[in-house]
Amino acid sequence: MKISIGRCLMAIALLHTVYAPWKYGGPLLDIAGRGFYNSIAGDPQRAAATWFVLFGAGLFMLGLTVAALEKQHATQALKPIGWALLVLGCVGVVLMPASGFWLVFPPAAVLLLRKARPAKTSDRSGLA
Repeated sequence: MKISIGRCLMAIALLHTVYAPWKYGGPLLDIAGRGFYNSIAGDPQRAAATWFVLFGAGLFMLGLTVAALEKQHATQALKPIGWALLVLGCVGVVLMPASGFWLVFPPAAVLLLRKARPAKTSDRSGLA
């Protein structure tokens, strides 16, 4: 059974977003209380909460893209995404070792190490 890295990335994104209220509950409530529009206004906690939630959304979109490419067996198209995840994880872990950036290493490794599936051949000559 082949693991869907796209679904793994979507699951990580959902966990990330579900964790946001525990990590940034106060700032998120403050943003809502200010009516959302222009509610960050230089507050570092509100800014961090916003980027935390938006990163989860972006990671989910990446997961959707990877899942679509996996369905097409586009292994070579997934290699650059694997490298990008590896770089993201390395930079994130260096800047914040106690973080969830460690979770991108397994998907990155699978994308980089996954072998291309051999192309299916079919006899369309009608001479069988």
